[in-house]
Amino acid sequence: MTAPPLAITYGDVVAAHDRIREAAHRTPVLTSRTADAMTGASLFFKAENFQRMGAFKFRGAYNAISQFTPEQKRGGVLAFSSGNHAQAIALAARELGVPAVILMPQDAPQMKIDATRGYGAEVILFDRYKEDREALASRLAQERGMTLIPPYDHPHVMAGQGTATKELIEDAGELDMLVVCLGGGGLLSGSAIAARALNPDIEIFGVEPEAGNDAQQSFRSGKIVHIETPRTIADGAQTQHLGKYTFPVIRSLVDDILTVTDDELVKTMTFFASRMKIVVEPTGCLAAAAVLHGKADVRGKRVGILLSGGNVDMERFAKLTLGEAV
Repeated sequence: MTAPPLAITYGDVVAAHDRIREAAHRTPVLTSRTADAMTGASLFFKAENFQRMGAFKFRGAYNAISQFTPEQKRGGVLAFSSGNHAQAIALAARELGVPAVILMPQDAPQMKIDATRGYGAEVILFDRYKEDREALASRLAQERGMTLIPPYDHPHVMAGQGTATKELIEDAGELDMLVVCLGGGGLLSGSAIAARALNPDIEIFGVEPEAGNDAQQSFRSGKIVHIETPRTIADGAQTQHLGKYTFPVIRSLVDDILTVTDDELVKTMTFFASRMKIVVEPTGCLAAAAVLHGKADVRGKRVGILLSGGNVDMERFAKLTLGEAV
């Protein structure tokens, strides 16, 4: 028997790139001699913390909403998110003239809640530890006649996220390894599709919080594993499971799933702030933390690293990087 086709192809990523070209930033690829010396590798950081609304999520959100029918545009878009997908949907919807409603956890970073409202979306708060966000969102979308765009498990979202890796390889050149932040798998699945098309022999790794290693369990068991909401400072990776669209791509094209601790995330945030003079949120540090803390053998290799975002409350950022309790 042959495996069913994956949810997206590289052609979908190319089409997404054309679709978002005028709206999204082509973010820079940064390098650091200090980081190279620490790891014995040549590292190329795709800085999606400089993307519109501060994270890669804008790519997938804009690609998805831009393909709405006129009827869907009138009805509006609904999403659930801890913050970055929320902001991305809100901004993309505003740009495309579409009403937006976002379900956000009560404990999401306040700056993400404020920014989502600032982009014009209606925000509804819920308790992520007691309520099922997917069930809430489905019910609300049906009640209001809105189109639900989930944060990762949607082919248009996945294709949009893959555009970041397309740009990374075009700008940095051929890579030996790609390391990607991992929550629900939208970025990793889209990245894997793009990377395999442009650089077939590349090694691909996803990185998630040690406290929430559902993807690692899923990858190694061959089936989607569901966990309780993990308690980690990487709020964008507090997902409970991979998606029905993202998992087959990851299972087929990714080499392994790695994990990092919250302490390693804090040290990586501090490195970026002190040595590269950039702010990267905890979730955005997942991939870099794995490389900088030796979770994969990168010596002598050209390594692409996705920095997925930079949306973090400054008070929280200061407390973490100054060594206060996580």
